[in-house]
Amino acid sequence: MIISRVAMTVALAAVPFALTTAGRAEEAELNPQTIVVTAPRITSTQTTQEDGETLATGPDGAAFIARQPGAALIDNGALSGQVQLRGLFGERILLRINGQRFASGGPNAMDPVMHYAPAALIDRVEIARGISPVRDGPGLGGGINTVLKHVTFGDGPELAPQADLTAQYRSVDDSVAAGGMIGLASESLRLGLIASKEKGDDTRFPGGRIASTSFDRAVYGVQAGFKTGSSELSFEYRRQETGRSGNPPFAMDIVYFHTDFVRLGFEGDLASDVRLEAHANFAGVSHRMNNFSLRPAPAVAMQRQSDTYADTFTADVALRFGSAEQNLRIGADFELGDRGYVLYNPAVPAFFIHPLDRARAESFGGFAEWRAGFGAIEAELGARVDRHSASTAAPRTGPGVPAGPTNLALAFGRADRAWEGTTWDASLRLWAQSGTLTPRLTLARKTRVPSLIERFSWLPTEASGGLADGNIYVGDVNLKPETALIAEAGVDWQGETAYARPVVYYRRIDDFIQGVPFDSTPGVINSPVEMVSAANGDATPLRFANADAEIWGADVAFGARLAGPLRVDGVASWVQGKRRDLADNLYRMAPANGRIALTWEAPSWSVSAEAQGTAAQNRVSASNSEVRTPGYVLASLYGHWIVREGLRVDAGVENLFDKRYVEHLAGYNRITGSDVAPGARLPGAGRSAFVRLRWAFD
Repeated sequence: MIISRVAMTVALAAVPFALTTAGRAEEAELNPQTIVVTAPRITSTQTTQEDGETLATGPDGAAFIARQPGAALIDNGALSGQVQLRGLFGERILLRINGQRFASGGPNAMDPVMHYAPAALIDRVEIARGISPVRDGPGLGGGINTVLKHVTFGDGPELAPQADLTAQYRSVDDSVAAGGMIGLASESLRLGLIASKEKGDDTRFPGGRIASTSFDRAVYGVQAGFKTGSSELSFEYRRQETGRSGNPPFAMDIVYFHTDFVRLGFEGDLASDVRLEAHANFAGVSHRMNNFSLRPAPAVAMQRQSDTYADTFTADVALRFGSAEQNLRIGADFELGDRGYVLYNPAVPAFFIHPLDRARAESFGGFAEWRAGFGAIEAELGARVDRHSASTAAPRTGPGVPAGPTNLALAFGRADRAWEGTTWDASLRLWAQSGTLTPRLTLARKTRVPSLIERFSWLPTEASGGLADGNIYVGDVNLKPETALIAEAGVDWQGETAYARPVVYYRRIDDFIQGVPFDSTPGVINSPVEMVSAANGDATPLRFANADAEIWGADVAFGARLAGPLRVDGVASWVQGKRRDLADNLYRMAPANGRIALTWEAPSWSVSAEAQGTAAQNRVSASNSEVRTPGYVLASLYGHWIVREGLRVDAGVENLFDKRYVEHLAGYNRITGSDVAPGARLPGAGRSAFVRLRWAFD
């Protein structure tokens, strides 16, 4: 590896000693265009919840977020779910955990960012549905920051205990989950431990079980903070160990992910209305996957295993001049990434290939962001410039590799394997508080550079960054960055007994990266790439290429108190995506969908009946051989009881009538011996009862 994990950890540990004032990073400054979704309330008098209580019972934060307007779940496996936000997903969304961004360890994104956010550890999720602020880094679409449970500073000089613990059982996969935070805190010091453990069996559906959907994951870590005056210093270390977990849409399953996170943060006032913010982060992922441990093993000659790594080092520094509400913020950040993976047959030592070999990506950026008020109108204007570079080494292959892949490796080794370029982003967000109405307008230019997989995949494989469409892909070193022009308008209406937050949006994306036929004669095997691809079972490979696209849609959250303790809440989302360079739809766009819940809410308990409706999706991508899906309606029941202050029990039944359905964003089954036919789209989970207990105090 180019970046040594030991060196990274030592470098991060040295940062606090270079600071002259101690402190801990405070929570992100949010504006009305950011949704905050928090964990369920635990007292009968708590009323500060920003966006309603989550009812999701999935293992990680992807299902938690997918219940929000404009969001959807891409179900690639129990621990591999991705978030789609207004038609965009994967690296097009700026995803962070505790403010830290990092690269997935797998070439097929088996560990997307939310893989590292177990539901039992989530404190809140900050969702910028339209665009992410330029201060958070480059990103084509919205932004999501998942904040895990943490010890907060106390009110007095003595250390006092804090705890926030959650346990859950779910019947559809016989899964159990437990985790949380415990610690001690005073007004100047906080010390905490965070941990969770989850284990589940194969998911059941009406008709049987979905093979290779079991999972196993553990997280543990420490956190600390020191505060003096207006300055705070924080440190956290977290280790995640994912065990054998299934991924039926992919050619392989997870054997393990071993991931380390280190984060240091500092914030402090240098003078009146001058505040310094600085962070340094490291994430190191080691990953193994294969096609024989969790699924029926193929013949020895066809057994494949892959070992991968991804190290990400990021840092940022910013100065804020002014108050939290009106200020000028200038800053800089950088990201260094080191990735690679080897594909081999453990029974044949001479057979090994490095499809991505010692690849490196770097970006250095600077930004300025101005937030001001003009009477009733609030404005946030931002701009950033980033300099990027990417490179990879000549690939290594073993003597047992056939001539076709070997020749492709030699040709790629002789080619130019480096790229560099500059991108710039700009955004304007306006909003105004006018009685019960808050109109909002966003205009932006946003960019995304191609991933290392999209740029440097010389070997025809199914590595696609998580598309899970069954196609074989190759990359293109000369890919251009994506550029989106974005317009969004909406209004927040809050009456005495009702609310609504409708939004409409449009994105025009130039150089959108899309899989296209490898050459002008698809199906005719007349190139080395097509020969190797055909030998791997696909005579029509795709290559990542720049195209032109547009995405538009609308979403809304709404609710009303009907009478006494009876209320209704709901969300609805609609999105469409088209290619502008030819007549085709964009791949994996969520169909129109909505959910509505009727709730009887007493001070210490509630009961909710929810209906979820999803329309048929007939606008599918021919380029990706996407299959249409029918619509469906599901019903669920939920309830909670606050036993006493700090102790809450939730229970419910999802998919109450055990309806068989398929989610359009789910992948296609790749496993034999399952009750789902090979090549069929994976069905949704069947009827599932759950019970969840949460105990917290401070």
